[in-house]
Amino acid sequence: MRTLISTAFVSLDGVVEAPGGEPGYRNSGWTFKDMEFLPEAFEIKGREQQEATAMLFGRTSYEAFSPVWPDMDEFADYKPMPKYIVSTTLTEDGLVSGWGEQTILRSLDDVAALKETEGGPIIMHGSATLNRNLSDAGLIDRYHLLVFPLLLGAGKRLFSETDKDTQKLKLVEHEAYANGLQMNVFDVVR
Repeated sequence: MRTLISTAFVSLDGVVEAPGGEPGYRNSGWTFKDMEFLPEAFEIKGREQQEATAMLFGRTSYEAFSPVWPDMDEFADYKPMPKYIVSTTLTEDGLVSGWGEQTILRSLDDVAALKETEGGPIIMHGSATLNRNLSDAGLIDRYHLLVFPLLLGAGKRLFSETDKDTQKLKLVEHEAYANGLQMNVFDVVR
C-alpha cells in the first residue's frame, strides 16, 4: 500500500488558507509576512520532492499550482511525477500541458484504490477540503506540518469538525527554529 502524505503550512490555530498570497483571503500570504526566512526550516520541502513518487490535489489547489509550478526551478522534481486531481467537476480540457501524466479521480474510493497500487509515497499539497475529507475517511498516513507562530482566526482549516472517533498520531520528527516556526512530522497510528 502506498503512503499518502499531507503536507501543509498551518497557523497555530489550524488555518491553511492562502499561505502563499492567493487572492480573496484577508490574511493572504501569511507565511512570509513579517517572518524571518530561515532556509533550514524549509528543508523538508526539498526532501518531499525527493521522496514522493506522485502528487495528489483537490481541484482548487490544482488550479492554483498548475499554472505556476511546472516552470519553477524550486519544484522541478515534481514536473515528471504523475499527478492525480480529485474533482467531480474538472474535465480533461481543464488540465495543463507539460506537467507530466495527469489523471482525474472522481471520489475518495478512487483515492483509496490509488493507494492500493504499486509505487512509492503520494504527496498532497494544499487541498484543504480534500485533506479534511481524506483525514475523516482514514486515508492519510502521514502529516508534514510547518506550523507558523500565528493566530489567524477565520479561514479554511486543515482538519474538519466532524464528530468522529479519536485518530491517534505518532510524532516521528520535530524541529523548532529561531523564527518560531515548527516542523512536525506525524504518522497516523492504525
